[in-house]
Amino acid sequence: MATLKTRINISLSKEVDRALAALAKRDRIPRATKAAYLLRTALELEEDAYLGAIASEREKTGRALFLSHEEVWK
Repeated sequence: MATLKTRINISLSKEVDRALAALAKRDRIPRATKAAYLLRTALELEEDAYLGAIASEREKTGRALFLSHEEVWK
């Protein structure tokens, strides 16, 4: 099954463009591929921070459910 891709246009500062070009050259991949990878990584970090904040709030309010390792992997 083919993956549907969406093209976006973004403006980069010269410094960011140089850094992106250097990383892409180092990894021997196109700049667009490296940019997509970095964007995906940043979104995962944002998601982790958001979910961490939810978990932290649940711990504070006593709504957290703690399970043992054995219970989780049943």
